[in-house]
Amino acid sequence: MSNADEQKRASALKALDYVEDGMVVGVGTGSTVAHFIDALATMKDRIEAAVSSSEQSTAQLKTHGIRVIDLNAAGSLPLYVDGADACDPWNRLVKGGGAALTREKVIAEASRRFVCIIDRAKEVEVLGRFPLPVEVIPMARSLVGRKLVGLGGQPVWREGVTTDNGNWILDVHNLSIVDPSGLEREINQIPGVVTCGLFARRAADVVISAGAVRANR
Repeated sequence: MSNADEQKRASALKALDYVEDGMVVGVGTGSTVAHFIDALATMKDRIEAAVSSSEQSTAQLKTHGIRVIDLNAAGSLPLYVDGADACDPWNRLVKGGGAALTREKVIAEASRRFVCIIDRAKEVEVLGRFPLPVEVIPMARSLVGRKLVGLGGQPVWREGVTTDNGNWILDVHNLSIVDPSGLEREINQIPGVVTCGLFARRAADVVISAGAVRANR
């Protein structure tokens, strides 16, 4: 196991500290979350069910015999555990490398506590080094792309990728995101945008980096 994988696994295991008996647990997507799902399987008889942000995570949860229910049936969630592609010192995130950003944002909004699990490489001072994913409805790809250029970004269509919602992804390069909340709001207001991968208005409540709980500045 690589050092990065060891850090991801350490964060995933630490996140189990936030899982309580009888919970319905929101579960995100990605390589770090895959470690969390494996760890969650060791206590599957103590939780009620999981709500999943992607078909990929749903399949892994079901392989472990963990019951997966729809968010509409679950209502408000006590806990959501997910990874991130980048995290700044104020627990604001860039997510969407796995193209599940919309469902992830919905579940984060529905959860009382959002625990983000990462390895140290994901820690940044200013968001933007990792391209910002934007989910768009297919007919709006070019329109949204032009608007994003107007905001100073360089959007690149993630060809061959269709989200679980049937949409496309634009990855926006060359942004230095000094006002994550403002940019999140501005991009989300562009017609044709489903959502962008900035998690600033609903930042993580807790970040676990390489197994260490990182306090919000």
